[in-house]
Amino acid sequence: MNSPASAPPADSITADVAAFVHAARFEDIPADVLKLSKKAILDSLGLAVAGAKSEGSKIIRRYLEESGCATGGAPIFGSTLRAPPQFAALANGSAMHADDYDDTYQPGHVHPSSPVIAALLADAEREGASGRDVLTAFNAGVEVTTKVSLAIDGAHYQRGYHSSGTCGAFGAAAAVSRLRGLPAHSVRAAFGIAGSTTSGLQENFGTMVKPLHTGRAAENGYFCAALAALGCTAAPTILEGPRGFFNAGGGGYDPDIIRGRLGNPWTFAAPGISIKPFPSGALTHPAMSKMHELVIANDIGPADVERVHVKTSRLLPQSLTYHRPVTGLQGKFSMEFCLASILVLRRAGLNEFTDEVVTRPDMQEAIGKIHYVAYSDDEAKAGKYMRLTTFIDIVMKDGRTISARADIAKGSPGIPMSDADVADKFRECAAFAGWPGAHAEEAIALISRLEDVQDVRALTSLLARPVA
Repeated sequence: MNSPASAPPADSITADVAAFVHAARFEDIPADVLKLSKKAILDSLGLAVAGAKSEGSKIIRRYLEESGCATGGAPIFGSTLRAPPQFAALANGSAMHADDYDDTYQPGHVHPSSPVIAALLADAEREGASGRDVLTAFNAGVEVTTKVSLAIDGAHYQRGYHSSGTCGAFGAAAAVSRLRGLPAHSVRAAFGIAGSTTSGLQENFGTMVKPLHTGRAAENGYFCAALAALGCTAAPTILEGPRGFFNAGGGGYDPDIIRGRLGNPWTFAAPGISIKPFPSGALTHPAMSKMHELVIANDIGPADVERVHVKTSRLLPQSLTYHRPVTGLQGKFSMEFCLASILVLRRAGLNEFTDEVVTRPDMQEAIGKIHYVAYSDDEAKAGKYMRLTTFIDIVMKDGRTISARADIAKGSPGIPMSDADVADKFRECAAFAGWPGAHAEEAIALISRLEDVQDVRALTSLLARPVA
């Protein structure tokens, strides 16, 4: 139990967040939020199965086996292995982000669902929790992740931190704390521990380490909540303290984004969370969505194109750093490859982001036709551009120029993926993993009625089917 000396001041942001997590109840979550959160869970779990095929996920599983950690506990999805919950959370959280296909909360630069659901299901397996318990804890965890990621000064992301790894650990800790019904002071302690475990740097974008950020966030979140449950104490003001997460990691924060705003409204309801239509960095998606639209509408082939001019905010190239990618992972952070794939193949799915496709001669030729530049801050201000506003000019060999502007992408709250779209995405992931269609349909149906599931192990056992 925390000592009296660890009590936070009356105006503590950390205490507010801990109180919200402790008080979260299924009955208080609106029906529309529950529906959206089930869609996010379906999306994340499909990606865990597809991501289990990645080389990075295989390395993590080999590491766990060689370390003697694959010896029972929670299932590692897409395999027959089981491991202690924190290691299952690591493996599953990493797999969910392996293809960079998991959902995003753009205002906070964060992938909110994967660290939370990976940690949560690892603990739910141990507890034999109900679907209602999981939905309550999942929504609490995502709410914490998104609000914390938005409240911290924008310098956090601009300095090179990957918010999914840093802020995601707080959300994962919140979810496991809620599932276990920890008292508020223990939730606060879990946050204090999480503050010293958060990690993730953007320098590793385009490598196997980027998915590890969400896996470590899931692992850390579980670990922090478990330690807090055993009585481990920590700083009670880890978020707002002068040497806490907000100030050390970003140089400041906006308390009004958190105080009185947790669940008011729930982030799933407003401003919403984006489900990805492409397995690449979300910053590429407005351009990709618009490029696909133009290519199909005008029946454009690579031989018809002289050059493609793309212009975005100057902030996007800071993450989209691979202008001549040579691997599938680099291609996920290459505006040039993402558009070249659509121009040449008219698609950019799980099968396209591979080393073999990226290095194809026709793909490299098309990459060379993509001219990517940034507009200035003054241009953006004068034109009242949105954060992801993108301009595309396709210069045709016959002298025409086909131009378009995109402010948002399919999958964003403004153009959301429907329930049917996300179910189809789950089927795509299952097929990519070599699962039979009937098995995928069983998982889709179970998640659609998750609130009625008495023991979530009925779901986790389905996900333990090995990938091809």
